[in-house]
Amino acid sequence: MQAVSRNGRILNTAFRPARGAAPVLVFSNSLGTDFRIWDDLLARLPDDWGLLRYDTAGHGLSPGGPGMSIDDHGDDLVALLDTYGIEKAVIVGLSVGGLIAQSVAIRHGERVAGLVLSNTGMKIGTPEIWNGRAEAIRAGGMNAIGDATMERWFSRAFREGRPAELLRWRTMLVHTPADSYIALGSAIRDADYRDRAGRISVPTLCIAGSEDSATPPETLRALAAAIPGATCEEIVGVGHLPCIEVPDRVADMVGTLVERVTE
Repeated sequence: MQAVSRNGRILNTAFRPARGAAPVLVFSNSLGTDFRIWDDLLARLPDDWGLLRYDTAGHGLSPGGPGMSIDDHGDDLVALLDTYGIEKAVIVGLSVGGLIAQSVAIRHGERVAGLVLSNTGMKIGTPEIWNGRAEAIRAGGMNAIGDATMERWFSRAFREGRPAELLRWRTMLVHTPADSYIALGSAIRDADYRDRAGRISVPTLCIAGSEDSATPPETLRALAAAIPGATCEEIVGVGHLPCIEVPDRVADMVGTLVERVTE
């Protein structure tokens, strides 16, 4: 792991340079998680690919910053590209990471070779949802949203069949600082790319989970329809975090997108 200074903050990263002409992929994680959610997926990707993971500000080992918008988080990602000398990358964004990826692709398209937008949307949720969740956290702490979040994150089969793993991810969630979770949730609440997604001009794959109630398949289909040339694939029987539930399947999808980028 490596720490990168950014506007007086530290971003916790893990970087493996590409070998030869292999592509570089950057992974932007979801709300309430850190970059460990990608571990099983990255273990299934080619050894010569460059891989950059980082903890979003306020999550994992990256301290937060005041009043950050999704575009501010996108600027963090671009700063990491600059730090590691990455001219162009495929960005893999999950949930809010997908919003961050859209922000970068819209405002810094020259730095983006392709996009994998997993379980995200042009707009996620409603103000009522995000404000209500913030109120619940302020009243009862992160534990107050733990069980409901697990129901969004994972399919019933995962929750019932892999209880030890479920507890691991629930622990990650509830250890997220409440103020950081609320801040990033507010940024999600205020982000809306419905009038700008059409500006994205790189190969794009959208991934949906059939049991994802946070960003259901129709949300991903709408996103793919808005981005010229984008495709959408639905994974049956998974929830909001397919990189954890079915890393083999997601690795295959990422590989297919990279082939489009490099052909």
